[in-house]
Amino acid sequence: MFDHHYTLHTHWTGDRGVGTADYNSYGRDHTLTVAGKPDVLGSADKPFRGDVDRWNPEDMLVGALSQCHLLSYLWLCSINGVVVTGYDDEATGTMVQTRDGGGHFTEVTLHPHVTVTDESMVARALELHHEASEKCYIASSVNFPVTHEPTVVAAQTSTQLPA
Repeated sequence: MFDHHYTLHTHWTGDRGVGTADYNSYGRDHTLTVAGKPDVLGSADKPFRGDVDRWNPEDMLVGALSQCHLLSYLWLCSINGVVVTGYDDEATGTMVQTRDGGGHFTEVTLHPHVTVTDESMVARALELHHEASEKCYIASSVNFPVTHEPTVVAAQTSTQLPA
C-alpha cells in the first residue's frame, strides 16, 4: 500500500463587512488553491445563496467521480488492448436535503460515451467500465452508489451498442 497526501487551501472571500451576523449578511464565495495549479473559484449552489458562476461542492463531487472513472477507464483500456480515441461523459447526481438543513447524495450516474478504433474492441470496452468503477479511488470513498450507463462506438463503423 502507498499513501498519497493532498494539500488544498480554502480561503473564504465572502465577508461583506459584518461577517456572519445573520444568514443573509455574508457571501458564500471562496477560493480553492493548490500549489502550482490555477485557482478554483467556489461558492454555494444557487438555492443556498451562492454565485451560479462559480463551482459549488456538489458540482465538484460529481466532477471528481466522472474524472476518476475516466482516468481509471483509460488506464484499463491501455493495458487491455482497447484503443480509445474519444470519451465524453454526461454525469448526473442526486442530493437530498434534509429538514435539519443537512443533506447527502443518494446516487451519481455516469453516462460515458466512448469511441474505440475497431468494432472488435467494443465488447471489451464495455466490460472495462465495471472494473474502472471498482478501481476509482473517489467512487470507492463515497457512501452512495456510483453507477455507469456507457455506450461505445467503433470509429470505423459508427455502430453504437448500449451497455
